[in-house]
Amino acid sequence: MRIYPVFIPHAGCPYRCVYCRQQALCGQAVPANPDEVAAFLDGVLPVRGDGEIAFYGGTFTLLDKELSRAYLAVAAFFVDRGRVSGVRVSTRPDALEDTAVAALQVGGVTTVEIGCQSFSDAVLLRAGRGHGATEAEGAVRRLRGAGLNVGLQLMPGLPGGDRKEALFSLDRALALAPDFVRIYPTVVLSETPLEAAFRAGTYRPMDLDEAVDLGADMLWRCHRAGVAVIRHGLQASPELDDGSARVAGPYHPAFGQLVRSRLWLRALERCAATGKDRRALVHPADFSDARGHGNGNLALLTKEFGSFDIVSHREVPRQQLLTNGRLLSLMDAAQ
Repeated sequence: MRIYPVFIPHAGCPYRCVYCRQQALCGQAVPANPDEVAAFLDGVLPVRGDGEIAFYGGTFTLLDKELSRAYLAVAAFFVDRGRVSGVRVSTRPDALEDTAVAALQVGGVTTVEIGCQSFSDAVLLRAGRGHGATEAEGAVRRLRGAGLNVGLQLMPGLPGGDRKEALFSLDRALALAPDFVRIYPTVVLSETPLEAAFRAGTYRPMDLDEAVDLGADMLWRCHRAGVAVIRHGLQASPELDDGSARVAGPYHPAFGQLVRSRLWLRALERCAATGKDRRALVHPADFSDARGHGNGNLALLTKEFGSFDIVSHREVPRQQLLTNGRLLSLMDAAQ
């Protein structure tokens, strides 16, 4: 589904989490007003479409009620004309009480993304979130009762978190049966409390390889649970790419591909180690991920096994590989 993002940086949020600098992530200092949103959407939406307008970067259900209604009225105008099929908002787990959920339902919202970040009370406390780990359970239940789609956002690598905590939080999130998840490994942004902790030596972010390896484990668990990961890593932006907004941490503009490629590497290594064939056939759509970013997987496999080849073949199904005369599932081979 195509998403048309409208950024309302930090709007409605009563807290300043240690990692947060929404203005740097969306490249926008202040939220657009409803008239500006209408003009923007009129310029980007197709004549007919089935995507969603998404209000990101703030706590939508804690906005001034008149402003939130005005935003939703703008979105409804385009939904009614068939230019888009729904509306998506992001908010906090402790800002989804019955009245808030009812307002979303009346306003035509179809999907709600909840910024859980972690399911560890200790990690949430150190992050300055202002809520505990249990609020998400009730929020998801109320949203489901209203017939809304639900996505959960997680941030492995927050202060006090580690690999064990990240997988624990993921398992708690998956137990709520969300429609999808987003996974954002913690990146230290400039002008945040987390930057001060990093420079003082009291916080160490994950390095890129550590985050990619953890991400592969998390992606595998999501696949096993039948839950889609629709985003892995921060969306690339000029401020992140040139380092002006980024101090440290596992940022990469192709982070999602690095995670997918790590699963392919695990699968290909295991197949090569247990068979004689030094070649694998994959679907053309998987070819780039299988070879790895910058052909990194192919180089590692060649170094490890003396020779290796990854071949694009249209008759191989997606997410599968043909090697040693057997057709194998990527996820089965990578576990």
